[in-house]
Amino acid sequence: MAAGTGVTIWHNPRCSNSRGALQLLRERGIEPLVVDYQANPPDRATLLRVAADSGLGLRGLVRDKEPEFAALGLADAGEATLLDAMLAHPRLINRPVVITARGTRLCRPPETVLELLD
Repeated sequence: MAAGTGVTIWHNPRCSNSRGALQLLRERGIEPLVVDYQANPPDRATLLRVAADSGLGLRGLVRDKEPEFAALGLADAGEATLLDAMLAHPRLINRPVVITARGTRLCRPPETVLELLD
């Protein structure tokens, strides 16, 4: 697959899992749309859709190891509170998320991306 394949990765270049998933895509000839989700966070509707499409929900996409998670008291938070926190603090969104026509996955470990490829 070449560029324009309809593959998107929510990427953090400082994350080894994110770099690994991106490398696996590129090794297979796929040049995805790379979204630095911290610099360009998703809007409310997109985050909700990705959480649903991944099958993980918001709780499954939140990074509970980030300092903001504890500081904001999100351990027992409801969906609306999680959503607001993730939108206000994009570091709370887990990565890498890969979106393709075959599905949406949180690619941890990076090899999970292979489930989305033909």
